[in-house]
Amino acid sequence: MKTRALLVHLFTASGLVPMMLAVDAIWRDQVYLALIWLGVAMLIDGLDGPLARRFNVAEHTPQIDGVILDHVIDFTGYCFLPALIIYHFSMVPEDFVVIATSYLLVTSLYTFANRAAKTPEYDFRGFPALWNVVVFYMVVLETGAWLNLTAIFLLGAMTFVPVRFVHPLRVVSWRCLNAPLVFIWAALVFIYLGVGVTGARAALPPLVDILFLTVSLYFLFLSGWRSWSLRTRGDI
Repeated sequence: MKTRALLVHLFTASGLVPMMLAVDAIWRDQVYLALIWLGVAMLIDGLDGPLARRFNVAEHTPQIDGVILDHVIDFTGYCFLPALIIYHFSMVPEDFVVIATSYLLVTSLYTFANRAAKTPEYDFRGFPALWNVVVFYMVVLETGAWLNLTAIFLLGAMTFVPVRFVHPLRVVSWRCLNAPLVFIWAALVFIYLGVGVTGARAALPPLVDILFLTVSLYFLFLSGWRSWSLRTRGDI
């Protein structure tokens, strides 16, 4: 069991490999490829938690703090590398690029240091520093530099606001719907990134865009609805 636990930690650490491949893609000005590698790292992050709980790694490898290990890797992939993409590809006005990326990184630290970042129902309190997802939307939707700058400062501020962001796999309510929808969303993300790499975005049927935007708006609406309903009950 100790060997299995160590292998789970090694699997967690392996997320740094696609992150380094993302850095290589950034340096070669291949933003879609960089996002694909960050997506691979995100898949590893999504699997290592269930594996850690399945094999009870905290008990069998007490000398290794899996939470710290996970946080270090997550901060790199969810925050630092997206900030590097924003900086390298000039996705905000030039005069604000250092300010915006520094603000992104500093506000994100609170997410990882906040012991109450998750509710007992596994919602996130405040924006959960998913900057890799934010950058994906910026790239795919080709949003302007000033809109990107505004989004960065608003989302950074929302890190400290007690609104709920739904974890689609761990929040029990609506999970029977949320789980398949998040897998559909992830599949669509990789479709967008794949056609982005090949330059075939125009070949996508309009139904793909409609489905993607519908699923995205659903999760946004669900988070807003849970924030409002739980606040009215005094449970936020």
